[in-house]
Parts: sequence; C-alpha cells; structure tokens
Amino acid sequence: MLNDPRTVRITGDDVAAMFRRADDADAEGRPADRRDGPVPEAYVWCNLTSGNGARALWLLLLPFMVVNLAHWMRPTARGRGRLVRLYGLLVRLAGLSLTVLFVAAACEVALDLAAWQCAGTHVCAARHSWLGFLSPEASDGGWWSLPGRRLALAALVPTALTGLLWYLSLRTWSAYESQQPIAHGTGPEETEEAGPTALGRPGFWYGRRLVARLRAAHTAAGLLTIAAAVGSAAARHDRAPGGPAALGLLGPLLEAALFAGAAVVVWVVCRRGRTDRRLDGELDTRVVRLLPLAALALLVLTLVYAGWQRPGWQSAGRLSGDATFGAITLAQGLLVIVLAGVSHALYRSAPDRRAAMRGLAGPAVAMLACALGGVMSGGVAQRVSDWLDGTGASIPGPPVVLTWQASVIPPLLVLLLGLCGWLARRAWRIARDEHAAVAREFPGETGDPARTRRIAYARAMATLTDRAPRIVAVTSAATLLLGAGALVGALTTDRTPGRAAQGSYPVVHGAAETAQALGSWLIGLGFILFVTWGRRAYKDASARRTIGILWDVGTFWPRAAHPFAPPCYAERAVPDLTWRIETWTRSTGGRLVLSGHSQGSVLAAAAAWQLTPATRNRVALLTYGSPLERLYGRWFPAHFGPAALGALHQEVDCWRNLHRLTDPIGGPVRLPGDRGPGVDRPPLGDPLAYGRTEAHPLPAPILGHSDYQADPAFAEERRRLLARLRPEVPAPRHTEEPDGGVRSGSGAPPG
Repeated sequence: MLNDPRTVRITGDDVAAMFRRADDADAEGRPADRRDGPVPEAYVWCNLTSGNGARALWLLLLPFMVVNLAHWMRPTARGRGRLVRLYGLLVRLAGLSLTVLFVAAACEVALDLAAWQCAGTHVCAARHSWLGFLSPEASDGGWWSLPGRRLALAALVPTALTGLLWYLSLRTWSAYESQQPIAHGTGPEETEEAGPTALGRPGFWYGRRLVARLRAAHTAAGLLTIAAAVGSAAARHDRAPGGPAALGLLGPLLEAALFAGAAVVVWVVCRRGRTDRRLDGELDTRVVRLLPLAALALLVLTLVYAGWQRPGWQSAGRLSGDATFGAITLAQGLLVIVLAGVSHALYRSAPDRRAAMRGLAGPAVAMLACALGGVMSGGVAQRVSDWLDGTGASIPGPPVVLTWQASVIPPLLVLLLGLCGWLARRAWRIARDEHAAVAREFPGETGDPARTRRIAYARAMATLTDRAPRIVAVTSAATLLLGAGALVGALTTDRTPGRAAQGSYPVVHGAAETAQALGSWLIGLGFILFVTWGRRAYKDASARRTIGILWDVGTFWPRAAHPFAPPCYAERAVPDLTWRIETWTRSTGGRLVLSGHSQGSVLAAAAAWQLTPATRNRVALLTYGSPLERLYGRWFPAHFGPAALGALHQEVDCWRNLHRLTDPIGGPVRLPGDRGPGVDRPPLGDPLAYGRTEAHPLPAPILGHSDYQADPAFAEERRRLLARLRPEVPAPRHTEEPDGGVRSGSGAPPG
C-alpha cells in the first residue's frame, strides 16, 4: 500500500494499526519538507478477519453469520417504523431458532444416538468399548447404566458446546466490539427514519447492550434445550402408570419451569432491538447475569431429576427428536414466510428498482441460513449414526425428519447445476458480444484472437455478479418448497423416504431410495470437507486469509440478530478511522483524501458518515474496485441505497470512483455530479495495453479487481482531489503533487 519496504507504525496494535513510510513518520513536524507531495498513511486491518488459528472455529458459526446478514438486508422504508421493528424482531427470532437447532443437534448426537440408543443396545455398545460403562449388559448394571444417568452424563457435551459459543461471543466482543466510537456530543434523538442511513448515527458501531442481551438469551436458550431433552424423557417415563408419585409430581413442575424460562428468553429477544440513535453505554445487568444462571440452575435440577433411580426404566426407540426437529423446521418456515410479507410491505412504501429481489433479499438469505443450519445439523447426526451403527440394523438411527431433509439435497443440487448451466450460457453470449466491443476499443490492434477472447471472457465473467439475486431467489424458493415437502413426508409417514415409497411404482421407489442414499452420502462428504477445511484453516495462514475474504462482507455488520455470529470487525475499524481522522484534522488543520479499495472503500464510506460535518467537509473520497453500489447498494438498500450514497456525495468535499469492466466486485456508484465533478470516472482500460508498447514491452495482464494503483488514472484522480481540497494552492502544472494527506484502507498488508 505504501510502496516502500521501510514502514513504521504510527498508532494502533498488532490487530489493526496505522502505518507510514519511515521518511514520513514526523511529517507534521517538518511542513516545509513536504512540498513535494502528499503524506500517504495506510490503515491495515487484515488481522481482524484472518488472524490466528482460532479463526478456524468461525466456520462453525456460518449459519449465524448468514442470518445476521438478513437483518441488514431490509428494504428502504418510508413512514413504516413499526414494520421496521417487526422485521428486526422476526430475524432475531429466526436467529434464536438456529441456536436451538444447533444445540438440539448436539443433544441428538450425544443424548439420543450415543447415550440412549447405542449404549442401551448390547450389539452397538459392544462395538464401541468406550461406551461399555454406560451399557447395562457390559457394566453388569453399573451406576451409570441407568437411562437417566446416561442422559445426564451425555448432557455435558451440548452443555460444553453452549459454553463454547458463549465464550467465543464474549471473547470476540472484548477484542473487537468494545471499542467506543468518538463522541460528538448529545443531540436530539432521531426517529427511526431520520437521515438517509443509520450508519451515521452515534451508536451504530457500538452494540454493547444488544449483544449482551442476546448473548444471555441465546445461552439460556441452549441450556434450556438441553434440560428439555433430558427432562422430557424422564417425565414421559414417570407419567406411565405405576411410577413414583414424587417424581410424577416433580416432572410437571420442572416442565412448567422450563416453559416459563423459554417464555422469558423469547421476551428478552423480542423486547429490545438496536439502540443506535445515541451512544448507549448502559447494560441490562440483571438480564445478562441472571438469565443464564437461572437456566443453568434449571439444567442442574433437571439432571438430578433424570438421574434418580427408576426401577424398570429401559431405553428403547428414539428420544423425541422427530417432534423437536419438526417443530423447529416448521417455525423457521413460518418465520421466513411472515418476514417475506413484511419485506414486501416495506418495499412498496419506497420502491427501489436496484434493490436485489425487489426487497426480498432478507427473507431469502434467512431461508438459506436456516437451510445451512439444517444441513450442518443433519450431517453431523447422519455421520455419527453411521459411525455408531456399522451394520445399519442395531439402532433406530437419527430422527426421520433429518433423513427426509437429507433426501431433498440431490434434487436441490440438480437445480443448482441447472442454474450453473444457465450462467455458463449467459457468460458465453456476453463474451460473444464483448468480443466485438474489444475490437472497437482497440482498433487496428486486435490481431491476436486468443488475447481478444481472454479480455471478452473476463468482462463476461465479471457481469455474472449481477445475476446473483436471481440465483439466490431460485435457490431460496426451492429450499423452502423442498423443506416443506420433507416435513410433510416425515410427519405423515413417520418412515424414511425409501420405506415410505415401498409398494408404490418401481420408479418412485427407486428414486426415493436413490435420493435417500445419495443425500446421506452427500451430507457425509460435506461434513468431511467442512472438517478438513477447518483443520487446514487452523494450520495454514493462507487458508485463513481465504476464509477472511469470505468474512469481509459477512462480518462487516454488527451482531444485531445473533450474538454467536463471527465478530464485527467494523466496530473496531470504523472507530479507529474516525478517531484518527478527527484527531489529525483537529491538531493539524489539514485536509485529506480518504481512499479505499474493495471492502476498504466500504469502511471509508462508513467512517466518513461517522465524522462531524465540519470534518467531513475537509475530506475527499477516492474509491476503486468498490462494491458500494453494486453489492451493498443492491443487497443492503436501507443503508447503502441511492439516498444514502447521494447524501454522502453531497457532504464530503469531493468523491471520485474508479472501476473496470473486468472487475467482478467493484463497479460504478451511479450518482450524478451535481456538486463538483461526477463520482464515476469512465471505466478504466483493462489491460492497460492490448499489445506490446514502449510503456508495456511485455504483454500487460488483465487486472480485474486488483492493482488499481498501477493505473495512471489513480495518480491523476488523486492529484485532482488534492488540488480541490487546497484551493489556496494553485492546481499543478507538472507531475508533482500539491500538499495534502492520503489515507488508504485495505484488507491487505502493506506492500
């Protein structure tokens, strides 16, 4: 970034910091020596998304991250404050259902498959010696062989998982999101619809209160899910005739307490959303501390209750997994459908033709998050069942609904392959049209058909990003319909697809058997790839960097819907930039160009929104390879829509944006130049030269999304911005640059 091997850290730590060239470290103290050009300063934040090996654990949190994205994808609304709040509430409930789903999957593996089914079956327990002390036959009726005590001991596994999620959320919040933004004084509180975007509000990048509340509620929900899984089995046995009277009375009391605890958790999740109209430093201490502790106490009481000796109690069949997973699936489907209705109503209040999927991107992404959580949960259960039950006949196996959900994966993959074929055909047609466009742009030079074809193909592939909304829409709709069909099939037949199709047409039976077997195999393959990728990410820094790139968009947003999502790096990066810009301009009286590439341009815009109006007037923006409109403006219209970007254009001193036709990520901002020059420069040439020239004696590469600073247009636009920022300095007549400051934001390290 600084184009100099000798750099020094000006401020910051090992996670994120500001760097300068060594020669510029004390530039403010030597103003007379800085007349030959600007002072470049680089903000490096790559360690926020791809730091140490612990980032590999973030793969487990992928569904939580996706549902958190759905919260920020609501369409622009006008005069619909109640619907906006309802939208956030529905997404938070969907996030809560994912937590319950994950913990229920852990209970299915540890409690049902291992402790209940395998340890209670002599053939299965004999195959796994580590379960011998839990088996009534192998341990000769040992202390831990009673069904309730087996369940109580196995409950330590999902409890540990819940504790790990709580710990990761707390630890990452302390490292990332506890950075308090700069305070600009207190003003009148805004309404829900005040301002073109919420990113400029004082408390937007400080969600301490909400994250703490949600963390307490989700932790309590996980603990209550474990208690319900253990207690329901014991209570069901105690309700049978001839059971102990005391235990028969205690069971309903514990169930009532668990139900009340669940109601409190839902109330806490629904009661309060984000408070970003002011810098909220309060903390709901009672809720944050007492709710998880109360849930933990109920869990301990339930484990003691289940472990009480009950003569004649034997484990048989499955635990109540079908009802649990069926209820979760039904609740998630209903939430997505209602969320779609709310999104449509919000979109109609302020239609935006550029918004992805006509405002339905949020419900579609929420559906994909639920589907991803179901696949991961079902995959773990299927693989553990296959591992425990080698013959396939000794234990009943996972719940039927999980088998049905696995069986819909093959038709969904067929649909995805069809969409890939459509994209390939679309790319071929665009490449054919671009072939002629390249010939017009390089007249007399297109004598190399292979070179022309590569340029046209790069442009065609770059346009496929704009087809993503259609792919997501079709995939989400198909997932919803197939999931509904799987739920109906499981509830109506109570048998696996292969057995349910017995006696029907041979073609139907064969298709059901194939889908069931192939779905189980695909889930197993996906689970193996997931574990392999996580292991590689733990050991390989380059793999962690790849994951970090995927996280750039997903973890830009604060954790407003799910506290166990990967941490929001922008809650550290945006205050860093804002503090640095405000303090530098205040101490020096200088002006600066805030430049950013790719995701760095999004951070630059977010930081500019957080500046005071006086400081924002001293800042010029230079963005390149920017997804501000192409991705963020379409998928997050309420925060990066035309009104928000247009207001930013008006409030900064000047803004210029560079993009290429071969860039699959960056694009134009599409704003008119009604104040100073227009934002978008015409598309840069890529490659810089078609053939060999004096400036490029070797073939110039197709740069796509990278190396914008290598283009002469970058230095030209920077010179113009610096000249505009300092009107008292005449515009340059030669290649030297006038005084000024440049700050660059990027996810890549210096150099």
